[in-house]
Amino acid sequence: MSIRDTSIDPRLIESAREEFMEKGFLKADLKTICDKAGVTTGAVYKRYKGKEELFCAVVKGATEILADFVDVRREVDLSSKTDEEILASWTMTEDNMMPLFKMLWKIRDEFVLLLDKSAGTAYENFGHDFAIRMTDTYMRYYEEAVRRGLTTTVITKKEMHILCTSFWTAVYEPFIHGMKWKDVEDHCKTIYRFFDWKKAIGIME
Repeated sequence: MSIRDTSIDPRLIESAREEFMEKGFLKADLKTICDKAGVTTGAVYKRYKGKEELFCAVVKGATEILADFVDVRREVDLSSKTDEEILASWTMTEDNMMPLFKMLWKIRDEFVLLLDKSAGTAYENFGHDFAIRMTDTYMRYYEEAVRRGLTTTVITKKEMHILCTSFWTAVYEPFIHGMKWKDVEDHCKTIYRFFDWKKAIGIME
């Protein structure tokens, strides 16, 4: 019984990450990935069905982190929150925004692959799909604010989707444009000044 050479896997993933980052999924060349990793194409096909499955393996850690980010917010029992906590959830500050940017910075290469290099894969609409998932979460918080009489402003789900898409596009762009961390920090501060969610949904205090 042959023993699988596990030393190949990290080399292959790193080589694939570099090739996908440079050329995008569609133009990335599997043979180039293999040559740089010092492996044969046969070694790849023993591990993955093809180039797309290899791409998915490269971004797997990032997709899990981002899914957890959404799930934690979507699964909150809002009925157990105080009015003050509901109001605070709509308040944007450096303290509550910076952890998001730090999380994305840690997975920045994979995040860019998902957003800008994934055409031709199951993730080619990742940015749009993520905004849709966040829209559902934002609507839950908004509807709770309405139920409690904290706002009387009518926001439809379609309008909330437009707002969320605008917000998350502003979050994505620094990574797509390869900003350095100091610039990302400054951008974070700009975002929480620019997007006043309380005013957007008519929160009354």
